[in-house]
Parts: sequence; structure tokens; C-alpha cells
Amino acid sequence: MSLVIRNLQRVIPIRRAPLRSKIETVRRILGVQEFDLGIICVDNKNIQHINRIYRDRNVPTDVLSFPFHEMFQKEKAVLDELGRRTGTRLQPLTRGLFGSC
Repeated sequence: MSLVIRNLQRVIPIRRAPLRSKIETVRRILGVQEFDLGIICVDNKNIQHINRIYRDRNVPTDVLSFPFHEMFQKEKAVLDELGRRTGTRLQPLTRGLFGSC
């Protein structure tokens, strides 16, 4: 497993050790044995710029790369299971954007 974490924003402190632990839990939930992952945390202004360039959408996003409806369903399922395993209550950042999903 290769994991790179970069924090390019200053609004929310990023604690790398707990993040690595949660990523390992998500890896187990998904049943993935080996992977390379890069996480870059940016502010809304920068993510909106990236979204405009790569997806032609001029809005901030959480940048999960699942297809439209499947994006929300998969995101919610993984967050539900991660919440169950870690005792946290997690909701997709995209909640409310896709009607009754």
C-alpha cells in the first residue's frame, strides 16, 4: 500500500495517523488488498477551480469518483460501514444534491 497525504488548506486540521487508520478500515470494507492512494486536502476555492477544469462544473465538490447516482450510493454505503466500525456518524458531503437518494 502506498499512501500520500498532503494538506494544502488551513481551515480543518488534518491528523494523519487517524486518517491512515480510517483509510485502512475502508480498504478492508471494500476488500482491496493492494492500492496506491493520494489524498490532497484543499479549500473550497481550489476544489471548485479543479472541478471547473476537469468536470466543467463550477461548484465545490468532495471529489469522490463514482458515477452520478452510483457515486452517492457507494459513498453512503462506505461511510455507513466506516461509521459502524469506528463509532462515528458520517454523512456524504453530497447529501441532498440527488433528490431522494
